[in-house]
Amino acid sequence: MKMSVFHEQRICVKFLVKTGKSVTETFEMLKIAFGEEAMCRTQTYEWWKHFKEGRTSVDDDPHSGRPSTSKTDDNVAKVIEVIRPNRCLTVQEVVEEVSISKTVCHEILTENLGRHCIAAKFVPRLLMDDQKQNRLDVSQELLDRANGDDNFLKNIITGDETWVYGYNVETKVQSSQWVSKTSPRPQKKHAKCVHMSR
Repeated sequence: MKMSVFHEQRICVKFLVKTGKSVTETFEMLKIAFGEEAMCRTQTYEWWKHFKEGRTSVDDDPHSGRPSTSKTDDNVAKVIEVIRPNRCLTVQEVVEEVSISKTVCHEILTENLGRHCIAAKFVPRLLMDDQKQNRLDVSQELLDRANGDDNFLKNIITGDETWVYGYNVETKVQSSQWVSKTSPRPQKKHAKCVHMSR
């Protein structure tokens, strides 16, 4: 049986308490070890406090009548597994995958995982490194020519350009992703377009 990522972290917290680490040091070490899957500061403090006060078990306390759709570490781990490969899932899609209530799902995403949903920034053309270098080389060449020839700019013909898309552009809702507070804003590009100069 696969160990829950939060069960594994509770073992780490117990070890760090025994080695005399403070709650702040414990939280920072969890972030280094587990990254975005690390427990939030509140959860870390709660378990650190339990072990500091002499608790030995790293398992959840049994709760009679506890609904299967409650905000358990197991459900948090399931949500992580669902959104890891596809951060564009809506809350409703996550709810259907994990079989928990919409309210609990939203709380897990925002409170436990510290995620928020943000629409991708539209970038007309995302260039590869070699394409960026080529643009830099061409621009430098044109600048050198302009500096060496006073009549160079008189020979340039300028015009407007239009990008016509051959399919429906993705909406803001469709491009939204669940990201952490420290993640850069996601970008989206559009291909299959026709470049028309006039």
